[in-house]
Amino acid sequence: MRICRLQGYELEKSKPNTFEDYFSRSEVTFREDGVEKTLHVLYLRYFEEFISSFTPYEQNPIFTVLGRDVYFRDIVAFVCLLQNPAFRHRKRVYINEEEEFRRYFAHMEFTKLPDIFASLQTNGEYHLTSPLLFIRQPS
Repeated sequence: MRICRLQGYELEKSKPNTFEDYFSRSEVTFREDGVEKTLHVLYLRYFEEFISSFTPYEQNPIFTVLGRDVYFRDIVAFVCLLQNPAFRHRKRVYINEEEEFRRYFAHMEFTKLPDIFASLQTNGEYHLTSPLLFIRQPS
C-alpha cells in the first residue's frame, strides 16, 4: 500500500443551524492494487481536547517535519486505517464515542509517524510495507 496524502481539517458551519463546527475530518489517500482510494474519518472535535490521553503529544501541532506543522487531525484517518484494515474498503467512517476513538490509538507506535510525513514531503508518497510497523508490540 502506498500512502499518498494525510490531511485533516476542522469543519465550519455552512448554515447557521448546523453542527458542523463540532467536528473535524481526517483523510488518508492511499493506492492499493493500482487503485487510489480516500478514507474520510469524521469525529467529534471535542476529542482533540484530550490529545495527551490518546497519544504522547501534548498539543497541536503535534510535531513539525521539514517545515510542515502536523496536527492531530492529520493522523486520525491513518491511525484508524492501520488499526482496522477493513476500512480499506470504506469511504467514510464516523466516530462519536470516546471509547471507540481511544481504542484506535491504544497500541499505536507514534515514533514512526514523522517518517511518513517526511517521505510524503520528499517523495510524494510513503510505501507502507506492513501496518504492524506502527503497532506497539508487547514487551
